[in-house]
Amino acid sequence: MIDELRLELDAGADPVEVAMRFADRANGIASRNTYLHFDRDEAIRQAEALAGRFPDVDARPPLYGVPVSIKDCFDVAGTRTTFGSRFYERTGEVASADSAMAQRLRDAGCVITGKTHLQALAYGITGENPEYGDCVQPRDASLLTGGSSSGAAASVQEGSAVAAIGTDTGGSIRVPAALCGLVGYRCSHSIASTWWPEVWQGARHLARSFDTPGVLFRDLKDLSVLAEGIFGVPAVATPAVIRVGCVAESFLSRCDAEVIATYRQSKERWQRVGAEVEEFDASEWEGSVAIFSGIQAHEAAAIHRGHYDEFDAEIAARLKWGASLTDEQVTDLLARLAVFRERMTALMARFDLLMLPCAPMSRLVAGEDHTAIRPEILRYTTPFSLAGLPVVALPGENFGTGMQIATAPGEDAKLIALIERFTS
Repeated sequence: MIDELRLELDAGADPVEVAMRFADRANGIASRNTYLHFDRDEAIRQAEALAGRFPDVDARPPLYGVPVSIKDCFDVAGTRTTFGSRFYERTGEVASADSAMAQRLRDAGCVITGKTHLQALAYGITGENPEYGDCVQPRDASLLTGGSSSGAAASVQEGSAVAAIGTDTGGSIRVPAALCGLVGYRCSHSIASTWWPEVWQGARHLARSFDTPGVLFRDLKDLSVLAEGIFGVPAVATPAVIRVGCVAESFLSRCDAEVIATYRQSKERWQRVGAEVEEFDASEWEGSVAIFSGIQAHEAAAIHRGHYDEFDAEIAARLKWGASLTDEQVTDLLARLAVFRERMTALMARFDLLMLPCAPMSRLVAGEDHTAIRPEILRYTTPFSLAGLPVVALPGENFGTGMQIATAPGEDAKLIALIERFTS
């Protein structure tokens, strides 16, 4: 899609007309809440300024004129960052400067379409938000988008953005991508210590040990240009043969039948393109949710201390639990995390890529009680979160059945090159 848009702009299309076309689709979902901050005129002003900012037609960046939304946990100058909470909407100050993420988008030539819906504090996986309304899919208003990067997924699905910046702590890019039939790229957690140290400048954290940014989009062909243009991931060569590790189906016992079917189809596809596919025992991952949830809650509680009752009851309860953990309990969780990471390092020495479903179900019905869903989904996402792996979520054969493809920490360029080479 980016190539097509770039050809359109190179052929003389007005970036303003492109921006207007995308803006006209904003908040087109039944819940009318794709964006928590949307200013059509501001998007048009950005487009009007592009030619002056990039006067050399031949030197314009690959993302010139591309509409990109940004999750409302990143500052954008002139707006308040709500973090999905009315409390922070009331008490937060108007940002005087862009976050590093917003500035990177502008430097890449993107048009920021607006700040998107998210589950409060980015602390959820379903896309529900009692203060701003639940986020439903543009294609089917009976289904939730998944979260917490809910509006990010909705903006791409409704066509108001080509790509959407989100964050992923325990699956918040991967799950919306899977449920909404999109591609999602979660950066390595080490992004802030390797190739973009300023990534969290002007952004809100949920749990620093696991938070990482990423992007959702529709066309897999756009993966490398978005990864390089926004996150600075370079292109690299790939080996002729790759080893793909797939979890044994005993780990998938609680998956819906269509998720299992897509998983089997994905394994067969890797085999057809010449990959060496081998199953491995993932029983050691069964403790990942407990490790993740405790550390996440403890870190989130420290960030929002004194304000727990400003949030909905479920989130408040998690924060209070996190605050109640003793030093000994946290030390034990961190020790278990270190052991888990050592085992994942050993596993990555065996395989170039790991694969498993993003979620055990292909849909979340709006209005139903999803209280018990969170730990069921986290069982599939937290192993990669704990290890800080880069992950690409690929759409499944059946809608909503996305698959996670991951590799070793910091090997984002390798992951992208392998996926593009072997899935094209």
